[in-house]
Amino acid sequence: MRSVWSGNLAFGLVSIPVKLGSAVSSHKISFRQVHLTDQGRVRYQKTCELDEEVLTAADIGRAYETPDEQLVEITDADLRALPLPTAKTIEVSGFLDAASVDAMQLDTPYFLAPASPAANKPYVLMREALARAGKAAVGKFAMRNSEHLALIRAHDDVLLLQTLRWPDELNSPAEAAPKGSVSISDSELKLADTLISALGEADLTSYHDEYAQAVEALVTAKLEGSELPAAEQAGPGKVVDLMAALRASVEQAKGGRGEGAGSGTSGASGASGASGDSATDEAADGDDRTGHASVTELKSSRRSGAKKTAAGKKATASKSSGMRSGGTGSSGTGSSGTRSAGAKSASAKSAGTKSTASKTAAAKGGTSKAGARKTAATKKTAAAKKTAASRRKAG
Repeated sequence: MRSVWSGNLAFGLVSIPVKLGSAVSSHKISFRQVHLTDQGRVRYQKTCELDEEVLTAADIGRAYETPDEQLVEITDADLRALPLPTAKTIEVSGFLDAASVDAMQLDTPYFLAPASPAANKPYVLMREALARAGKAAVGKFAMRNSEHLALIRAHDDVLLLQTLRWPDELNSPAEAAPKGSVSISDSELKLADTLISALGEADLTSYHDEYAQAVEALVTAKLEGSELPAAEQAGPGKVVDLMAALRASVEQAKGGRGEGAGSGTSGASGASGASGDSATDEAADGDDRTGHASVTELKSSRRSGAKKTAAGKKATASKSSGMRSGGTGSSGTGSSGTRSAGAKSASAKSAGTKSTASKTAAAKGGTSKAGARKTAATKKTAAAKKTAASRRKAG
């Protein structure tokens, strides 16, 4: 581990010699600036603005510019001689729960390592004490011409130091917050909860830098003279119905995990059950046939089904009423003979109705046959006339 700072970690009266090394590395793609005409690299030269002389590192020093534009030269020796305890010591001044630190305040992580074998025991002691207490130590140290606030906690077998931004360096989030009043229903929140559950836990080890890979593929293609990778064209953004989008997202997430469509919407159905909004009910239910329908279409479908059901109920009620009416009339006489006569009368009426219907059908059939015969005769007459006319012309 390359050391970027060395000093002592002061833990009460215990002093632990430590060295600081970077805990992270970057695979950011770096590009060179080149002259387009001949591909020559572009270099920057430092020059003096007074005499335009090109300077080397040995010619350059540092100075502090005051508000009235006076320059005060500051040497490395001056900085080393500063009466600042944190220049060589990280003084632990308190402890807190690591989870209580605002994520905005976290900055660069470093590994703290014992600087000598003699430092191993106090180093492990502090690591184990922090782990058992579930706490992180807070202190300050100076590095690279500035003082830093630091958070030190146990991380596996090492002590991890993470620099913190000073509290007054954090900007207010007020300007980034949505303006105006935004209303979110319980059904929308519950469906969003269902989507979070459907997507599952994220595995950070499965993520990788696709941009770096794409740039490497581009460079390889240019070197080999092969076809360049095609770029994916993103469609224009559009405003969608929030509930329909959440519903479709849940279905997609469940489908990606190989779960059935019905099982993927049980939570959504529960969410919609808490609301009286029929559109929400339809957007959150488990019916695959309406999985991707819009809320308007779902409303229309429900109204149509309701109308058909109402019509069916009316027809059933009408038949039932007729049956009840007939039954009451026959039973009101109190005589079985009368009921039998009523039945015979009904049978006679039915027979008369059937007979009338048969006669009507027969009449229609006869009329239809007569019309067919007339049409056939007319066609034969026309054909005969055409034949006679053809013979006269031929003669």
